Amino acid sequence: MTTILLSRTDSIGDVVLTLPLAGWLKERLPGCRIVFLCAAYTQAIVESSAHVDEVVNWNTLEKLPEHEQVRYFQALAIDTIIHIFPRPAIARLAQKAGIPKRIGTRNRLYHWLTCNHLVPLSRKNSPLHEAELNLGLVRPITDSSSPLLRDIPRYYGLTQLPDLPERLGDVLDSARFNLIIHPKSQGSAPEWQEERYRQLCRLLPAERFNIIVTGTKAEGEKIRHLRQEIVKFGGQDLTGATTLAELLALVANADGLLASSTGPLHIASALGKNTLGLFAPIRPMHPARWKPIGTKATVLSLEKNCRACTGGKPCVCIDALTPEAVAAVIQSWLEPQ
Repeated sequence: MTTILLSRTDSIGDVVLTLPLAGWLKERLPGCRIVFLCAAYTQAIVESSAHVDEVVNWNTLEKLPEHEQVRYFQALAIDTIIHIFPRPAIARLAQKAGIPKRIGTRNRLYHWLTCNHLVPLSRKNSPLHEAELNLGLVRPITDSSSPLLRDIPRYYGLTQLPDLPERLGDVLDSARFNLIIHPKSQGSAPEWQEERYRQLCRLLPAERFNIIVTGTKAEGEKIRHLRQEIVKFGGQDLTGATTLAELLALVANADGLLASSTGPLHIASALGKNTLGLFAPIRPMHPARWKPIGTKATVLSLEKNCRACTGGKPCVCIDALTPEAVAAVIQSWLEPQ
């Protein structure tokens, strides 16, 4: 049995867009075993994919002495490691563990010293989507062309979902459309301003929409007025109230999700939910690179190439997206599909 280790130890959205690589490898290399090396806080997502056979928590592993790390890797009997999110420490560990095939990109100097299969791939200036770039890394072990972007959703494999806790099930309303709004992105991308979300909520009839606002506790403090308004009109405030596993289960049981470019947006699209992403047309954060990929996913973004809204400045491009335009997309989800 061939064992392949996928190394991606960064953020939620990045990990979600890496899961199709596991599904693709399972299809192209029947019988292969997929091990996924991830950060602790994304582990719940990786464990939900039927295409991943074993999950390794990097935050736990990196605390061990080096000789124990090497022994751990050797015990996994890995044939190939793919450095999707490059980290020098992991590249050196894979080399010391004697993994036969070590795949990395050419544009990392330490990969020239630690990898024996180098792929000419640069993410920064590429016109490809992040999921397509991930798939490009398997060229040294498959002789097949990558799937088209529209076909990628069938490779997520998110079928082993955690159960929804009763306390979260109680916030869902079977008589209304359960819409999750996740306004913040922990600074990963430009965000719609709070007032825009408040205007949107006034446009969505409370008798038809059960609005649920999510985010971390710190993010909740930044959108206090929005949270208050949502609760006032019969919605739910869950900021700071869910673990990632619980959020995953909540999204799986909701009807739709609205967010900027952030992890929960990709979770919702991977689960086949009605998903709307609000994007700024700024490279490399633009939708061509980071849009959600799903059967019911769409984006709103200005048709321009902007370089002005950088360095933490308020993004006029994303704020140019009107609440009326966003409401029109969301209300279309009520129509029979």
